[in-house]
Amino acid sequence: MSRVVTSLLFAPLAGHRPGAGGGSADRAGRAGQVGRAVASRIDPTTVLSVFVAILMLLPSRYVLGPLGAAGTPAGLMAVACTLWYLSALITPDTTPVRGRQPLRAVVVFFVVSALASYAVMQAEPRPALEINGADRGLILVAGWAGVALLAADGISGLERLEVLRRRLVTGGSIVAALGLVQFFSGIDIAGYLAVPGLTANSDFSTVLRRDEFNRPMATATHPIELGVVLTMVLPLAVHGLLHARPGTVWRHRIQVFLLLATIPMTVSRSAILGMAVAAVVMVPVWSGKVRVVSLMVLGCGTIAMQAVVPGLMGTIRNLVTSIGNDSSTNARTDDYSAVLTAFAHRPWFGQGLGTYLPGTYRILDNQYLGSVVETGLVGLVALLALLAAGWLLARGARRASTNPEVRHLAQCFAASVAVAAFSFGTFDALGFPMVTNLTFLVVGCCAAMWRLAREDPAGGLVPDSPDSPDSSASPAEPWAEPATEPRVTLPPGRHRRA
Repeated sequence: MSRVVTSLLFAPLAGHRPGAGGGSADRAGRAGQVGRAVASRIDPTTVLSVFVAILMLLPSRYVLGPLGAAGTPAGLMAVACTLWYLSALITPDTTPVRGRQPLRAVVVFFVVSALASYAVMQAEPRPALEINGADRGLILVAGWAGVALLAADGISGLERLEVLRRRLVTGGSIVAALGLVQFFSGIDIAGYLAVPGLTANSDFSTVLRRDEFNRPMATATHPIELGVVLTMVLPLAVHGLLHARPGTVWRHRIQVFLLLATIPMTVSRSAILGMAVAAVVMVPVWSGKVRVVSLMVLGCGTIAMQAVVPGLMGTIRNLVTSIGNDSSTNARTDDYSAVLTAFAHRPWFGQGLGTYLPGTYRILDNQYLGSVVETGLVGLVALLALLAAGWLLARGARRASTNPEVRHLAQCFAASVAVAAFSFGTFDALGFPMVTNLTFLVVGCCAAMWRLAREDPAGGLVPDSPDSPDSSASPAEPWAEPATEPRVTLPPGRHRRA
């Protein structure tokens, strides 16, 4: 019986079918059937889908009080993913570690760099607040690693990855819709979505404003975070639209519209420039028809936005054109001298993840600078390696696959990683739970796609079974991409400069 229970718990993660062995006893037959039924529904994609729902729909500002910033519902779910993944490593039959997966080494390097920084911090007396911050940092790192590894090793097929993509886009679209309501009404959406038993871990109780415009944050902790999250989801939503199945085109159009409409309303320079980064990655692989349609949509959307919200596009234009001349940029450049002083004192492992507190030191609106201070050069290299791994694995999946739809999805995941890598230089992203967890999830999906594309280069994103309603469906808009390669966490809720 214990074997049946073990198989039921871990078979979905390992790809092992419970009860499929030839020597199963009759008394375990019924239990094995139940195990197979449950396992077919509870796999890593299902667990990660629940994680996405919690991450997107529950306000990040509410936490389990004693845990502080590490106690967000999504953070607790991420730690549960880590425990599930590690538990599955106990036996060869349930281990998800099968075959080559470069992301494992990168994630281990990232975790070890955080542990080394924590150990170095303990070598000298530190204030209690900084020690608490370092403890929270380790909890967060454990959750981030678990999400990335569960996605990288646990997603069993390209069709299951497509299911996760659809659910992620749906969650992002709902958050975007909440942001639209908040922009026009000024209502603090998160205040009405509080979960009993959780406490607010943010000073913000009203909607922020810039140049007389409401800056929505929906379920995020800040408008910057909301803008970056929606920008990371946008390439995945565009993929769904370009490869929509019959009868689903309007749903995908609505999702893309919600994302495109809400991103400018965050009045965030990070989000606007992130859209440009995503475009640089995606446009070269599109056909001429898609490029023309995209340009027309962008032009008409800009005109419509100016008509519906007069002055918003001018504010956004000023944000971009004033880079280098405004107080926000000047404040960021002032950070370098402070970072240089802290770096000179602890250059290799820093002073500890989560210990550079704004109340004690200053706000660093640049995660790369923050990583240099908190985890030193080793931690910075680990962070860069993680982001680079996501990009390279997505691009590797594109090269390995011969399926046009899979190749395009791989490029879209690469665009999402590129947006994250860029935004890490514009605000201290690891201090924001939604954008950080999403980054590790996307990187894990890139690794899963690399593994699956290499295993089945001709595989598609829908099941091959003739009983599947999507197996014989073709995209509603046959916009084929070129066959050749183009040439081309600090507690959330603080005031931000951009």
